[in-house]
Amino acid sequence: MKLSGGGTHWLIWLYWLALIGGLAAYLGYALRKGDAAVYLVGDMTHAHHQIVLSCNSCHAEPFGGGEVLQTACMNCHAEDLKAGDDSHPKSKFTDPRNAERVAKLDARYCITCHTEHQPEITHAMGVTLPNDFCIECHADIADDRVSHAGLDFASCATGGCHNFHDNQALYEDFLIKHQAEPDLHPVALQPITADASLRRALIDHPVAPLDLPAADMPVEIQVDQRIAHDWESTAHAQAAVNCSDCHTVDLNDGAGAIWRAKPDQRACQQCHSTEVEGFLGGLHGMRLAAGLSPMQPRDAQLPMKADKADATLSCTSCHGAHRFERQSAASDACISCHNDEHSRNYTDSPHAELWRRELSGQLPAGSGVSCATCHLPRSVHVLKDVEVTLAEHNQNANLRPNEKMLRSVCMNCHGLAFSIDALADPELVKNNFTGLPAQHVPSIDWAVRRHATESETSSFNAREESK
Repeated sequence: MKLSGGGTHWLIWLYWLALIGGLAAYLGYALRKGDAAVYLVGDMTHAHHQIVLSCNSCHAEPFGGGEVLQTACMNCHAEDLKAGDDSHPKSKFTDPRNAERVAKLDARYCITCHTEHQPEITHAMGVTLPNDFCIECHADIADDRVSHAGLDFASCATGGCHNFHDNQALYEDFLIKHQAEPDLHPVALQPITADASLRRALIDHPVAPLDLPAADMPVEIQVDQRIAHDWESTAHAQAAVNCSDCHTVDLNDGAGAIWRAKPDQRACQQCHSTEVEGFLGGLHGMRLAAGLSPMQPRDAQLPMKADKADATLSCTSCHGAHRFERQSAASDACISCHNDEHSRNYTDSPHAELWRRELSGQLPAGSGVSCATCHLPRSVHVLKDVEVTLAEHNQNANLRPNEKMLRSVCMNCHGLAFSIDALADPELVKNNFTGLPAQHVPSIDWAVRRHATESETSSFNAREESK
């Protein structure tokens, strides 16, 4: 029996309903199973690719729009923008006087410039606008600064001069103030981090005893004596941080204070909350912060050593369990995983030679340059009204764009002009700063000339007024 035209019509509808129902069931099952990969509409940026399966980190509401995404951005990046003295804060664009600029570039929202899942238009720093976006607001910059006449607007952020969010090292008064600095300061010493005894005294723990305590692991646990020996030689033992302090922490996971063979970063957080916060905020720990499994080098977008592909990153990945020393964590741990040109060339660089000489006692403490010196720089924090120097464990905090390293790292040893030129030379960065910059960024020259011209004009006007 042949179906009528109406019957064929209903068959088509039934086919589509079955297809849609099957697709909905599949997507629902994937969501229930936690397999969010089927929902991806495109690759994510270098900064976020590790948390790609933690959709709710950004999409807190299923049908949330720009405001929801903006809140998600600020949940992670508000402190960074505040610390960096954001030169284009939201308040600048909510000012009614800048309504015309908002119409050109609505920088009230991060997603105006940083749109995820669009790799085909994504540039450095996750920017998804054309590189010449500065022209939208600064088309007449050459009228105010003759030095900028004829410059390509695409070079604003790529020439080593400007960073949309943080230009603190490139303000004209700062450039002029540091114009005459030598390429290398006569004495270049890095601050030393606080010792364990001081840290323990500042976090409501008892003061370390005069004699080293005995390891207090449960008697039923068979422990290799080498572990106890490693612990006995550490600052932890000297500060009375015993086995139970780390292995029987109540992690608020419902299990209570039980013995844990492999405590995670939450145990370290008891005493090292600042460092753990930094670790969770960077690429090394952001998966843990999102409730995912630890990061593994095979998940990285930078080249990594093949034999470390399946390693998991935690505090002890770099500091080592039970020894918890800082020396190998400062460089050896980094180059044991990283396999990009910059990392491979570190060992033969002048910086590495200074580090080796410090370790051998030929140079004073703080004068060497390890990977951590530049990428986990030390800064002053206040704990219980006491200033202590701690290492920044968010390796991205001063890395992208690399001009952020000027004040916190480079200028500890080098002059501003040399530092700007070095960071703007991609080949010099690749070979780990072996040699001299091959190009010169004229930022300081322009600032000095502009200042001199303004001074001459002011002097001329003053003379004219006095006549």
